[in-house]
Amino acid sequence: MARTTTAALTSPYCILHRSSFSSKPSFLPLRIFPKTPSPPTFPRIYAFSSNDIKVGSNIEVDGAPWRVLEFLHVKPGKGAAFVRTKMRNYVSGNTVEKTFRAGSTIEEANVFKEAKQFTYKDGAQFVFMDLSTFEEYRLGEVDVGDKTKWLKEGMDCSLLFWNGKVIDFELPVTVRLTVVDVDPGLKGDTAQGGTKPATLDTGAVVNVPLFVNIGEEILVDTRTGQYMSRA
Repeated sequence: MARTTTAALTSPYCILHRSSFSSKPSFLPLRIFPKTPSPPTFPRIYAFSSNDIKVGSNIEVDGAPWRVLEFLHVKPGKGAAFVRTKMRNYVSGNTVEKTFRAGSTIEEANVFKEAKQFTYKDGAQFVFMDLSTFEEYRLGEVDVGDKTKWLKEGMDCSLLFWNGKVIDFELPVTVRLTVVDVDPGLKGDTAQGGTKPATLDTGAVVNVPLFVNIGEEILVDTRTGQYMSRA
């Protein structure tokens, strides 16, 4: 009966046990192959075309980032289809109307958001801080625009970055503000009654129900500037 041959893999040599052909053990070099590294994986990139445009899309035109405010896909009876848009330039703030041929390739702007807290105003600059690194970011009055009427110290906002710089910021959808000036409510006023103008602690003026009084906190929708409810 032929003897079986086994190998020990604890050293760079294979030890072959005695066989019927030799009275001494034999040694054969064991070739060790290095582990082949896995190829790097990359996220799949999809082409962005004018057909993908929607409200809120960030696109890059003429080397500048733009946000789509309105769009309309048009297919005329004669001629090629096209997409009519209204866009705002993040950097300059200008708003323009631009038309794209349907299906044409468009470069998508790499705009991303990071949560920062508005901490204080330094002269004409609004200072936002990263609460984890304490790094400060500053925006001018022109950059903030009329959003300042809803902005309050300690408010968490979203800064928008493009090419390593801040180009815009977004307010929370709902903010809690205090009424500092308003005509006093009258007995019998109800939520179904009329409204009256009220000045808030940020300087904004909104219409509130007749029963709201000075010192009360209310919730306001920053997108519309409308009163929502008492806080």
